[in-house]
Amino acid sequence: MIRPAHRLNGITSYYFARKLAEIDRMNNDGQASVINLGIGSPDLPPHPSVTETLNMSSVGKDAHKYQPYKGTPELRNAFSQWYFRHFGVKMDPDEQILPLIGSKEGVMHISMAFLDPGDEVLVPDPGYPSYSVCTRLAGGIPVTMPLMENLGWKPDLKALAKHDLSRVKLMWVNYPNMPTGARADHDFFNDLVAFAAENNILICHDNPYAFLLTDEPISIFNAEGADKQALELTSLSKCYNMAGWRVGAIAGQKSYIDAVMTFKSNMDSGMFRPVQDAAVVALGLGDDWIRNLNSTYSHRKEAAMAIFDELGLTCNPNGAGIFVWGKITDPQEDGESLSERLLHSSRVFITPGHVFGSMGERYLRISLCSPVADMEAALYRIRTGFRSQDPMVSDIISKE
Repeated sequence: MIRPAHRLNGITSYYFARKLAEIDRMNNDGQASVINLGIGSPDLPPHPSVTETLNMSSVGKDAHKYQPYKGTPELRNAFSQWYFRHFGVKMDPDEQILPLIGSKEGVMHISMAFLDPGDEVLVPDPGYPSYSVCTRLAGGIPVTMPLMENLGWKPDLKALAKHDLSRVKLMWVNYPNMPTGARADHDFFNDLVAFAAENNILICHDNPYAFLLTDEPISIFNAEGADKQALELTSLSKCYNMAGWRVGAIAGQKSYIDAVMTFKSNMDSGMFRPVQDAAVVALGLGDDWIRNLNSTYSHRKEAAMAIFDELGLTCNPNGAGIFVWGKITDPQEDGESLSERLLHSSRVFITPGHVFGSMGERYLRISLCSPVADMEAALYRIRTGFRSQDPMVSDIISKE
């Protein structure tokens, strides 16, 4: 038998891949379907003009050929214009923008392009698990960077500066933050860039939630000196309801983009042309699109907060992004056991915070990617005690 590579030692499949498989089994056990409030996969459709462009482009003469490794000029220009329109940041479309097959691809590409064995990477806790996993796969060493609740879920840069950072090469940050909903401001980003410059660290800012439930979108490149000290990932998954399309971009100075391109060009053969053409249309959507999207998410957020209130959890009503982060107040309770109990007693799945690191062990996260009706049905199940034979519950379930 051929054994797998050592690089996979200690790395498990993605938590949500395992959990969704469990939920699928439960959905086939003859009882009511699980109400899934855990996954951040937008259920709303893209703008009609986006899907229309996809359809029209797909019958084009060159639509199904290999596409440029750097993305089409039209898409790079669209990202460049998007940066200037929303953030006032100028990005050269030929040298500072690289479209990606989703920003998750970018996490791996950055890790492979910049990390040598033994290099250290500051990863946020709580934070996106792929930051640590991609670091390990690239031969690097993830170093936990606690996000402090009393600092608005930001790292304590003064405390970090007291540690030996000589082997740290990359630093992952993500605002609006997943899972906490915390926001960054200009002062924090300026401090962050100064910290990175002083310690010769490349900031990797993951920015897929830029416009969601916030009226102050911000880019790391709004900070002075960030062009020399940072890369930024963006994605159309969340703000444009295109998660399954797998389209995003990385932005930064030419030398950094060239390094990522060297790795990327050996990994894929370009992105499907109709997806790129449709992404151009999405990036050009006006403020009405975001305003309507946020109106929907605001109503869902109220319903999610009602669930946490029923469970005795507290949360920040001003959080940004598409998640609500609830703090467990019962000292005898933890997120994992509460999540499992809700899943098996109420058939409601809410993500336990430990998935995102030890700092999240006493938290739950609700995704806003389900209709208010689903959240109200979940609240009913939790409040009344779910019984699959209860006719009232069956009536609610039949409407989900």
